[in-house]
Amino acid sequence: MIRGLHIGLLLLLLVGCRKDPGLDTPEQDRPFALELPPGFSMPPIPADNPLTEASVQLGKALFFDTRLSRDNSISCASCHLPDRAFSDITAVSVGVDGRTGFRNSPTLANVGYHTRFFRDGGVPTLEQQVIAPIHDPVEMDHNIQVAAANLRDVEPYRRLSLLAYGKPLDAWVLSRAVANYQRTLISGWSRWDRWMQGQASALNPSEVRGWQLFSSEALNCLACHGGNDLSDHDFHNVGQYLDYADPGRERITLQSGDLGKFKTPTLRNIALTAPYMHDGTMATLGEVLDHFASGGLSHPARSPEMRTFVLSPQDKADLIAFLNALTDERPLDQVR
Repeated sequence: MIRGLHIGLLLLLLVGCRKDPGLDTPEQDRPFALELPPGFSMPPIPADNPLTEASVQLGKALFFDTRLSRDNSISCASCHLPDRAFSDITAVSVGVDGRTGFRNSPTLANVGYHTRFFRDGGVPTLEQQVIAPIHDPVEMDHNIQVAAANLRDVEPYRRLSLLAYGKPLDAWVLSRAVANYQRTLISGWSRWDRWMQGQASALNPSEVRGWQLFSSEALNCLACHGGNDLSDHDFHNVGQYLDYADPGRERITLQSGDLGKFKTPTLRNIALTAPYMHDGTMATLGEVLDHFASGGLSHPARSPEMRTFVLSPQDKADLIAFLNALTDERPLDQVR
């Protein structure tokens, strides 16, 4: 989603006063009633950005507004499609003037639980993440301050901004509102979840065999794809290349041992989020399974968790069946 980000852009999030008492509206905002799947904790909520009905409604409206881009052609939803679990369908997304980046846009499902953002983990908060694609010249190619000023007096932005944050829409409000909307995109209502909760009929025999293979020591998938989000949210080189055009995590840490490392994606809704890998070069789950079964290429920074294993045609079909069972049975979007 992001290529480069000047530190000055991040500082926009730290300026701007808090609520201006002189701008309070008589209407009252209320906490947003976030629905959580069984076993899920509440995602962390910053003290300066409470999750409220007005803030998430404002964030949703902004998320789908193409006026956040320089030429009014691209919204956040252009690269994070709701019917694709808020991911994209192309290897790399297309921005203003048909410009393309170099990374695949990942799903936003459960992004509120993350502590580092983008595939290289280069941004530490969800609020700061919002600003990056707006300023990126190959994405929205705009300025968040200008975008906010252009929408400040437009409804429903004026009313919702005053209600949620007690001040007119500005860069500070815009970044926080979109971040709050993204926090509501919770994934955890799949047939596999129901099966794990004791509903034996939720999975068919092939899907159960796939889960047994997935969780076996031989395949070692849970080493990186465990927990509620089926991801450790850490960074790994999986031996996709011997020579990485994209340095991945090394771009942030400047440590050679981080070359080719990218954040582990969630496997939730994986059937909806093709193409796969950081650069979108694998079109099918079968290709991904073949790569991991091979153990990956012998790159010096390849993760020690990578190992070879053999899959029969039935094993492969069962694993894909299990992965398909990770699709949510309800929409991720809870904001009505």
